[in-house]
Amino acid sequence: MSQAMMHVVDPSTGESDPAVIRQVFDRQLATALQWRESTAAERIARLKKLRDAMMARREDFYAAFQKDYSKPSSEVEGTEFMPVLDEIRHAIGSLKKWMRPTKVWPTMATAMTSAWIEYQPRGRSLIIAPWNFPLNLCFGPMVSALAAGNTVILKPSEMTPAVSVVMAEIIAAIFPPEEVALFEGSLPTSQVLLDLPFDHIFFTGSPAVGKVVMAAAAKNLTSVTLELGGKSPVILDETADLRLAAEALMWGKFTNCGQTCVAPDHVFVHESVKDGFVAECRKVLAERYGATPAEQRKSPHFSRVINQRHTQRVAALLQEAQAKGANLLTGGDIDIATCYIAPTLIDQVPLDASIMNEEIFGPVLPLIAYRDVDAVVRQINAGHKPLALYIWSRNKARTNQILQKTSSGGVAINHCVLHYAHGNLPFGGVNNSGIGNAHGHFGFKAFSHERAVLKSGPIMMAKMFFPPYTDTKKKLIRLTVDSLRWPSLF
Repeated sequence: MSQAMMHVVDPSTGESDPAVIRQVFDRQLATALQWRESTAAERIARLKKLRDAMMARREDFYAAFQKDYSKPSSEVEGTEFMPVLDEIRHAIGSLKKWMRPTKVWPTMATAMTSAWIEYQPRGRSLIIAPWNFPLNLCFGPMVSALAAGNTVILKPSEMTPAVSVVMAEIIAAIFPPEEVALFEGSLPTSQVLLDLPFDHIFFTGSPAVGKVVMAAAAKNLTSVTLELGGKSPVILDETADLRLAAEALMWGKFTNCGQTCVAPDHVFVHESVKDGFVAECRKVLAERYGATPAEQRKSPHFSRVINQRHTQRVAALLQEAQAKGANLLTGGDIDIATCYIAPTLIDQVPLDASIMNEEIFGPVLPLIAYRDVDAVVRQINAGHKPLALYIWSRNKARTNQILQKTSSGGVAINHCVLHYAHGNLPFGGVNNSGIGNAHGHFGFKAFSHERAVLKSGPIMMAKMFFPPYTDTKKKLIRLTVDSLRWPSLF
């Protein structure tokens, strides 16, 4: 079976053939077993093939992203190419160290033994990617899966068909299907894939769909990594550098038209600096996208919402908030036909407005004035644990207080979004915002089974626990248990 045959979808449904999917899944088993013994050099060679193929299709990706949702080429470089290529570079440079067994000290109960942890490929892995960063969030996890020695089946989003075609052509050119395969389609194709007993599933998307994926994985006791989302708040206090905050937050929010899982969702800004912060935000938006609504519509630096349905959804959130009393600070220009919503700031938003309770995932940013930071912390803690939390403050004591009193997948202090790109940090959520971590060594471990290995020493201390239990053995056992009250030596 050739890759070209595999990627033909039914033109009447847009779905991949379920029989072909199952056949490829079955064929990957032999490869997965063989790859348990794969060397670092073999895995690195696969990563280099992927890197070189991506670079060769750079211009094709520019065109595909422009076609799917008018994404500027510089954003393609910074938010799609850079993260994947950095993952590859990191893995190539670190893989030998990551694969090396880790020795561990014996505990009191296991004296006179030696032990280590070895990292085995989980096996056949499924990666289901979303539409907002279709290259980054499809190929990025694949880098970790290949580095860990797994076979891969990829399911990109049907909402970015042009990008999916380029990715499918790359996969077909460099991997046989029994190693890596890509299947296009929508919900029916996903359902076929989720029915299969994969060894690991890596899903990026909404918490609602994440629950569906987790339920499907539970039927086969498949391990999962769920990279989800949520409402990532910003706390900006009276000591913050307002210009720098405006520059960073307007970048983090409006890159990719706000369609970023770690985008600032809403800003709690101290009432004493709110007007100054709004003024700085207006200046930044005018400098980047234009000073008038007409200039902003024509800006080549601003992406579009992915499709008309999502444009209508974000527009409805904004319109409902305004109907409930929200005040439009800047932006608000909408054109459903072209999937355009201007960079928009609003304030005075009632807490019962939908925009304060749903992940916005679009270019609208509510600002909430506050006096008491403890009240802000209580409001954050009353909701789901967010994927990201952003703190803008030059007060170290207050920053530490917020860190201690809140929970989130990640935090950035006097910055935003950039923690996602830090390859030595775990990227992931907590509870509703995700399960497990990705990137760098953490991504390698996500696709690896950490196998515990213990080896007996020259003296088998455990014999004292073997029956029959003589009086002497009873005394030794009791003495050993009592000794566990002593402080640990290592």
